[in-house]
Amino acid sequence: MTSTIKSAASGRVPWLIIICGCLIAALTFGPRSAMGFFQLPMLAEKGWDRTTFGLAMAIQNLFWGLGLPFFGAIADRYGTWRVLALGGAIYAAGLALMASATSPTLLHIGGGVLVGLGVAAGSFSIVLAAFARHTPPEKRSIVFGIGTAAGSAGMFVFAPISQGMIDAFGWSSTLTYMAIAMLVIPVLAAPLAGSSHAHDGKASLQQSVGEALKEALGHSSYVLLVSGFFVCGFQVAFITAHFPAYIGDLGIPAKYAVIALALIGFFNIIGALAAGAIGQRYSKPIFLALIYLGRSVAVTAFLLLPQTPTSVVVFSIVMGLLWLSTVPPTNGLVAIMFGTRHLGMLGGVVFLSHQIGSFLGVWLGGYLYDRFGTYDPVWWLGVVLGVFAAIVHWPIREKPVERLALAPAE
Repeated sequence: MTSTIKSAASGRVPWLIIICGCLIAALTFGPRSAMGFFQLPMLAEKGWDRTTFGLAMAIQNLFWGLGLPFFGAIADRYGTWRVLALGGAIYAAGLALMASATSPTLLHIGGGVLVGLGVAAGSFSIVLAAFARHTPPEKRSIVFGIGTAAGSAGMFVFAPISQGMIDAFGWSSTLTYMAIAMLVIPVLAAPLAGSSHAHDGKASLQQSVGEALKEALGHSSYVLLVSGFFVCGFQVAFITAHFPAYIGDLGIPAKYAVIALALIGFFNIIGALAAGAIGQRYSKPIFLALIYLGRSVAVTAFLLLPQTPTSVVVFSIVMGLLWLSTVPPTNGLVAIMFGTRHLGMLGGVVFLSHQIGSFLGVWLGGYLYDRFGTYDPVWWLGVVLGVFAAIVHWPIREKPVERLALAPAE
C-alpha cells in the first residue's frame, strides 16, 4: 500500500506491473476471443447444433459477468495476485473439460461456467483496477488504453494461432494446449501481489463494500453507464462467437474468418490506445456515445452493401477500431466518480451488465439462426441497441461524487 501511494504521488508509471498485467490480459482474452473457430469443427464431430454451442458461449459470458464483481471485491480487499492465480487455474480446468466434453452438459460446465469464471478472475478488468491503484490520475486513461490494447493483442495473436493449431492438431488438442498456457498466469501475476489500496482519502478508505455499492447504484450517471455497457457486450460477443460461421454462410472462403478476427484484434489495439489518449483529453461520455453510434453505422453499411471478402475486411477494420475502445473511458469514468478503493468491485458491476448483454447476443445468435436460418435479426437488434447506448451515455456527468469532491486533500 505504501509503495502504491508513493508511486501515484510521484507521478511515475510502474512499468513492470504494467507489462506483466498486459501479458495476463493478452493470455486471458486470447482463447475466449477465438472460441468461434471451434464451433464448426466441434459441432461436426459431436453432432450438436449451433444452439448448443451458442448456449455454452452465452453461459461463459454470463459467468464472466457474474464472477467479476465478486473477484473484483476480493482483489480490492486481499490483493490482485491471489485472484489472478485462481483465475488461471480455473481457466485451465475449463478449457481442459471443454476439450474432453462428451455431452452438452459437460460443454456448458467446462466451456461455459469454468471458462467464464476463469476469465472473470483473470480479466483485464481486474488488471485495470490494479493499474489504477499504482498510477497517478492524470495518466490512468492512457494506462487503461494500454491494458485494453493488450487484450486486443491477445485476440490478434490467438486468431491465426488457434485456426492453425486446429488445422494441425484438431480442436480438442488445441483447447488442451491452451489450458496448459493458462498456468503461466500465476507466475506473471507475481509483481501485482499486495492489496495496493490507492490513496483516495479517508472518505474512500473507510467506506465499506456495501456502502460503496449503495452509493454507486444510487448515482444516476453510474446507472446510465451500467445500462449502456450492456450494449457493448451484446454487440462484441455476438460477433466473436458467430462471425466465423456467418462468413461461411455467405460462401466466403474460411480464411477470411481468420483474417476478420485478426484484423479486429489488430485494429482494436490501435482503437484502445487511441481511446485511452482521447479519454484523457476530452469528454468520456460524449466519446462513448460516438463510439456506439459508429458501431451502428458500420453494421448497417455492412448489411446493406454487397457482402464480399473486401467488405468483410473493411468492416473488420472499422469494428476493430471501435471494439474495446469503450473500455478505457468506461473504467475511467468509474474511477473519476468513486475513486479506486472499490474500483474492482464497482467496475465489475458495470462489466456484469456487459456480460448479460454478451449472454443474450451469443445465445440469441444461435437460437434465432436455428429458428430462422439467418443471423440478420440479431445484427439489426445490435444496430438499434447501439443507438440506445449513444442516447444513455450523453447525459452522464464526468465528475467525482460529492463525498470525494468535498473530501479534504491528504
